[in-house]
Amino acid sequence: MKNWTLAELQDLYHSPLLELVFKAASVHREHHNPREVQISTLLSIKTGGCPEDCAYCPQAARYHTDVEKNDLMTVNQVETAAKRAKALGSSRLCMGAAWRNVKDNEEFDHVIELVKTVNKLDMEVCATLGMLSEHQAKRLADAGLYAYNHNLDTSEEYYKEIISTRGYEDRLKTLDNVRKADLTVCSGGIIGMGEVVDDRLKMLLTLSNLDPRPESVPINALVAVDGTPLEDQTPVSIWEMIRMVAVTRIVMPTSVVRLSAGRTSMSIEGQALCFLAGAGSIFAGDKLLTTPNPDVFQDLEMFDLLGLTPTEPFAKHEQPQIKEEEVASNGETERWSRPGHKIEANIAYTRKGQEQRRQQLEEKEG
Repeated sequence: MKNWTLAELQDLYHSPLLELVFKAASVHREHHNPREVQISTLLSIKTGGCPEDCAYCPQAARYHTDVEKNDLMTVNQVETAAKRAKALGSSRLCMGAAWRNVKDNEEFDHVIELVKTVNKLDMEVCATLGMLSEHQAKRLADAGLYAYNHNLDTSEEYYKEIISTRGYEDRLKTLDNVRKADLTVCSGGIIGMGEVVDDRLKMLLTLSNLDPRPESVPINALVAVDGTPLEDQTPVSIWEMIRMVAVTRIVMPTSVVRLSAGRTSMSIEGQALCFLAGAGSIFAGDKLLTTPNPDVFQDLEMFDLLGLTPTEPFAKHEQPQIKEEEVASNGETERWSRPGHKIEANIAYTRKGQEQRRQQLEEKEG
């Protein structure tokens, strides 16, 4: 496994675009079938009300967005959504809950049942539930979970400008706990949050230094949502996305690079270049948790146009077997950090949201 340096990543990123894409495409063909792209579906099983202050997220309770808070979906609801996704070509279902961290309670027990339900449909089951202890990761693994998503978002330095309610080390600790449970790791980031290119490359450097490296690396373009501190961010260009996909492919050649949020603003031509540069997965469906996404039928038309074939489930790893026995807890719980620094922009939008809620209540009462 090659140990990359920041200087090497900088040279790659800033190299002539067509040369970069050609090199990435060559690496991609060494390790993957270039005609296969996995279709995944992201399902929000518990929406809104998150206590964190991630500046990009419309599900943060403190910001005033149009996201409606919903309780956990039922087993029947998730099973129906999974069957529809599978019928439309998805081989992976990723379930997301707007939690800071997983708690050992009835809600987590319910998630365990959801994982078992989707596993029995012969789909790859992924979850993104926030920070996770080793014991909780083992329970998910025994339930048949295939992958756990926990993005680093950006570099450790810039992370402090986006989130103050948890530390970067918490992200890395969670990924370590996931590995200890023998789950596959899905971890990437978001570009377009006001960071510089080096922040993006440092994130990739951190991921590439994990041993083993993540099996999946999502590359998201920020979808700026009204009511969040990043609502006025200028969208990244398609050329920035192509460069990020290409560098990710070269640096982590066996990982699946996932072309994630932000595809609504990409043309088919732009997405084609991303596939050529090494993207091996997309998320299908009209929403990614709460943000817009291209219609699944449009994606199927794009696949037909480009000659792409949806990847079958468990192409890289065997299907996890459900273990019915219970995992005994050692009684220990993780202590997640609460950094003491303040992000003025996030605080301002928290106050703005509180004032808007107060005005709405007064209007209802008045």
